[in-house]
Amino acid sequence: MTRERERTLWFPLVKRRIPVYNNSTFGGAIEEKVVQRMAKENRTYKDSLFCDLFYSDRDAKANLLSLYNALHGTDYTDESMIELVRLEDVLFRNMKNDIAFRVKGRQIILGEYQSTLNANMPLRSLLYVAREYEKLIPVKDRYRSGRIEVPRPEFFTFYNGARDYPAEVELRLSDAFPASEEEPKLELTVKVININLDKNNPLLANCRVMGEYSRFVEETRKYKGDKKALEKSVRQCITEGILADYLSRKGSEVVNMLMAEYDYDMDIAVQREEAAEEAEARGRELGRAEGIELGEARGRTDGIRLTKEALKLHARGKEAEEIAGILEIPVEQVRMMLS
Repeated sequence: MTRERERTLWFPLVKRRIPVYNNSTFGGAIEEKVVQRMAKENRTYKDSLFCDLFYSDRDAKANLLSLYNALHGTDYTDESMIELVRLEDVLFRNMKNDIAFRVKGRQIILGEYQSTLNANMPLRSLLYVAREYEKLIPVKDRYRSGRIEVPRPEFFTFYNGARDYPAEVELRLSDAFPASEEEPKLELTVKVININLDKNNPLLANCRVMGEYSRFVEETRKYKGDKKALEKSVRQCITEGILADYLSRKGSEVVNMLMAEYDYDMDIAVQREEAAEEAEARGRELGRAEGIELGEARGRTDGIRLTKEALKLHARGKEAEEIAGILEIPVEQVRMMLS
């Protein structure tokens, strides 16, 4: 019997990888129910509180300037130096990120907000900035013999998920390259900043709006999915001076944003659960013995790969806690790999 061509998907709710058979109707169902849904990086951005606050709101440029000053230790006050350049054209609909702005035409800052960890941010950022340059630089200029000046890029991810993560971590594109003693010929670094209040990141004190945003998220996180509780929490935040002006103008809209984000996250969770159930059913059809054999083989392969990655990161000066965050594995497992 010819074995179907397979690949695997990771299902967080059941904490395992499960085969997906590309030539089967089951594989098609997975693609329909999970892969395409998770590939929707261009979901409606007006439903994101972070994007509205730092990109779409009437005070977005002021907020971005405050964020820029906090990140760079500057004290600029002229909002006209900020130019919004996020990819909005339909041609780039699958490449949209959270915030993108140029500063005095000489720098381009790309930022993304995340409540779940993603070690592939350097790769995604590379794709984003390539599209940004494609949009910003006229075609005829690309073929000039003389060097043309391009904005200097910087990449940031602002994390405030429930999973513990260091206050700041740098993710490098080269971490994804196969192990080699040669210096990488291409590099891109993303600075991940944990904006959860318990990390006391200086950014929260130096950028008022980011500090208040983090406090607001902390206050409302426990009420996600409960509209009345969220409405009450919004009123309380206004009373306490947390994003008071913004919430006074957009209180009901903010509640709708939070509800939409909750519905989206819940929808994805349900899709994952359904896919995991179907995958397990398919696994039983393939036979328990074959499943054990495949599982052990994958386990050995994943273990070797993760150990190599951990050693490579450690050689570059990363501590066990940082490596655990990058590879998304327990820190105890990292320490065993390094011992």
